Amino acid sequence: MKAALSTRGPTRLLLAPALVALALVTGLAAGAPSAGAADRATAATSATAATSATAATSVTTATRVATATSVSAVAEALRKSPVYVDPAARAQLSAAEADSLARQIKSADKPLFVAVLPAGYPTQNLFTDLRTATGITGLYAIRLGAGFDARADSAVMPRAAVHNLVTSVRGESDTKTQLDDFTDRALTNMAGSAPSSWGSSDGGGTVSTATLITVGAVLVAGGAGAYTLVRRNRRRHEEEQRVALEKLRVVVDEDITAFGEELDRLDFHPAEAGADDSMRADYERALDAYERAKSAMAEAGKPEDVRAVTQALSDGRFSLAALAARREGRPLPDRRPPCFFDPRHGLSVADASWTPPGGATREVPVCAADRTRLADGRDPVVREVDTEYGRRPYWEAGPAYGPWAGGYFGGGILPGLLVGTLLGSMMATPAYAADYGSGYGDFGGYEGGDLSGADFNADDFGGGFGGGGDFGGGDFGGGGDFGGGF
Repeated sequence: MKAALSTRGPTRLLLAPALVALALVTGLAAGAPSAGAADRATAATSATAATSATAATSVTTATRVATATSVSAVAEALRKSPVYVDPAARAQLSAAEADSLARQIKSADKPLFVAVLPAGYPTQNLFTDLRTATGITGLYAIRLGAGFDARADSAVMPRAAVHNLVTSVRGESDTKTQLDDFTDRALTNMAGSAPSSWGSSDGGGTVSTATLITVGAVLVAGGAGAYTLVRRNRRRHEEEQRVALEKLRVVVDEDITAFGEELDRLDFHPAEAGADDSMRADYERALDAYERAKSAMAEAGKPEDVRAVTQALSDGRFSLAALAARREGRPLPDRRPPCFFDPRHGLSVADASWTPPGGATREVPVCAADRTRLADGRDPVVREVDTEYGRRPYWEAGPAYGPWAGGYFGGGILPGLLVGTLLGSMMATPAYAADYGSGYGDFGGYEGGDLSGADFNADDFGGGFGGGGDFGGGDFGGGGDFGGGF
């Protein structure tokens, strides 16, 4: 799914520049061109210079789009360059300042999109519409009049990180200062790569044959050494993931075993008296989920693969709950996440307030038994796992449990459940996405810079514009979601 994916592997990234340089050297060393060829070369050089000049002024050209007030026009400009300035907002950011900012973003090779729009620009669903029209996974920042806000795909930057970055620059009134500070901080914290549609930030020019030979030789030697280092780091990383998966396997196997025991306790026979097609379908879905979970765990090669296992178990438990309700003549249950404290407790029946040690109070889904315990002032029965510090709750056990929890609870509700915990803090970092998936997002799928079109999580772009960096609705300022307006 990655745009121009075939050019971004570690080996090709390291060796491609050397091969290109040597190819140029070979062409130059082949001899002087004929007079006719020289004329053609002169013409080609002029064309190249013109193209370079056009590329150097791409941001300025983008700001002169006649239909600048159209979201589609803004998106089209951002697909060509990381910075867009509306003609009506040129007083906020000059062409030279916009061009400098664009070069910085391109040089960092990150999917950061910046738009400067005039006051009064329509804000309803602005982020969602802009993300859909641009179609590229990334971090989107908008300066609208005197307001500022940003949204990002969770694969690029978790919502908490976007919220913190927006809040850190919200008080800056000068457009250039605000955008420079936001860009500096965002580029060091975001994941992904720049979209291929931006092209290169390098300018034109001529290079001597001797220079090309020297550069080619250095790149070949340096590329070989760097490739060796990359291979060594990759092997170490793979070993770390293997160890993490083996520790996680113990917990997941316990989950699978517990679900199998639930199936046995149900003691349902498709041909028993009173069984109907709906009951048999529920039972079949539960059995399929059980087999799917076992197969997924057997095939797991890294921690993020565990998400498919726990997601299957969650599906299976809902099917069992529906079957039990049908057999007992009760209303069918709503599809709810499992108990937060231990998914083996089964489907949650309500949300209850809970405050972890040293943390803030939050609402978590709980089973009937844990709801009663909390109401009585007692501690819930918590799922504990082995760590190097002894038995600890799973949310204090390390980053490998992120995919495990993601399969049970989904990326949408995890931030609120895990905020302030060890696992929640780890999942809110870009480094987590590189090792264990996409943080609070989908643990896979599109990465930063991918051409995803309209295939993205609208929750990442929700909320309004200008609400001080919070995540809810209202006006501009959702600080992390893509939906809604400013």
